[in-house]
Amino acid sequence: MTNEIAKAETTELLCEVKEQMRMIAQVQNARSQLTSSASTRKKRVNVTVNADGIVIATKFGPRVEDLSYSELAKAFTEAAQAAAADVARKGQELMAPLHDRRARLPKLSDLIEGMPDVSGMTPPAPEVTTAPPDTAVGRVYGAGPEDESVVMEFSDVEPHDQHSWTNRGVTDTSW
Repeated sequence: MTNEIAKAETTELLCEVKEQMRMIAQVQNARSQLTSSASTRKKRVNVTVNADGIVIATKFGPRVEDLSYSELAKAFTEAAQAAAADVARKGQELMAPLHDRRARLPKLSDLIEGMPDVSGMTPPAPEVTTAPPDTAVGRVYGAGPEDESVVMEFSDVEPHDQHSWTNRGVTDTSW
């Protein structure tokens, strides 16, 4: 009797997994079609991004020539960030029913006795900065100007004359 119950539960679980896969395909297809646009500087700069937040179109409105280069660069960055945030929100909305459905599925720890629940072990991803790289907030470890002041010096080296090797090639007899 318990074997029949286990078979029925397994069959039900497999049907649910197949439905989940069908939904994933639908969501992936719908997500691939997502775009978002944002305008800044009184609609003088308009940027459109795809589902991955990659800029796919940029349009300039009337009187864009009144903006300085730095204002234009800032407007482009602001519009691209706003459009990317909007398309990310749309993607999360598409995924919400899928996440709800997956939450109702049993965990591996529910199916296998003694199996730890690994879903809570994944560390949260750090927030990605939108600050420019030349600011203190946007600086990446190992890429900032404070790291350029570190100079490595070696005391156990021999001088090398770069010019003595310039005319030698692979056909040189010293090979």
